[in-house]
Amino acid sequence: QVQLVESGGGLVQAGDSLRLSCTVLGSAFTEYFVGWFRRGSGKEREFVGRLRWDTESTNYADFVKGRFTISKDNARNTVYLQMNDLKTEDTALYYCAAAETGGQYLWWGQGTQVTVSS
Repeated sequence: QVQLVESGGGLVQAGDSLRLSCTVLGSAFTEYFVGWFRRGSGKEREFVGRLRWDTESTNYADFVKGRFTISKDNARNTVYLQMNDLKTEDTALYYCAAAETGGQYLWWGQGTQVTVSS
């Protein structure tokens, strides 16, 4: 049973930084992606970025390039989303999810709220 547990959300001001964590529990596969998504109030869920666990390659949505960085800690089985220069439009519920390579995101965390005030 794969479980993802997010943490690190909170209330910050525009221009601040925040780091979200996603701990992957129970994973028995090595070739998979951990993706970050977000859903703002009244908006559709959108892709933020992803990291491939075995190669550490990353991809990002255009609106976060240069501000957000995804990394991992093997010892902690944790993927991080470092968010810098936060904007009010980054306010959303952030989720991490896991997908086997070539597959869909089947495992989702519970989400962590990020609120950016002006």
